[in-house]
Amino acid sequence: MSDSNDRFTETVIGLAIEVHKVLGPGLLESAYEECLCYELDQASIAYQRQLALPVEYKAVQLELGYRLDIVAENKLILELKTVDKILPIHEAQLLTYLRLSGIETGLILNFNSTVLKNGIRRLVL
Repeated sequence: MSDSNDRFTETVIGLAIEVHKVLGPGLLESAYEECLCYELDQASIAYQRQLALPVEYKAVQLELGYRLDIVAENKLILELKTVDKILPIHEAQLLTYLRLSGIETGLILNFNSTVLKNGIRRLVL
């Protein structure tokens, strides 16, 4: 991964930490998503939210209802969670999203952590 991608990822993590500082843990994912999108807007970072992710199976495109929470600058998937802890299934989910989307880097952001930095997983294909 390039240094510019590392810096971009760090910037987005900083914005997520700001959201967590203000709101704390215990809310619904949708509240954190809305506030993180506000911070992305303020930072002039382009993003798409609830982006449909089709699955291709044997040359057939299946619309299965998979949605990426947030895709920032078409190069970073943000998967927001409010769970007790990040489990291997959450990491597998993000890795699948990365593979299907062609995006190389993703973050799981678990806002149900006392300190957000303990609830962040960065995955790279």
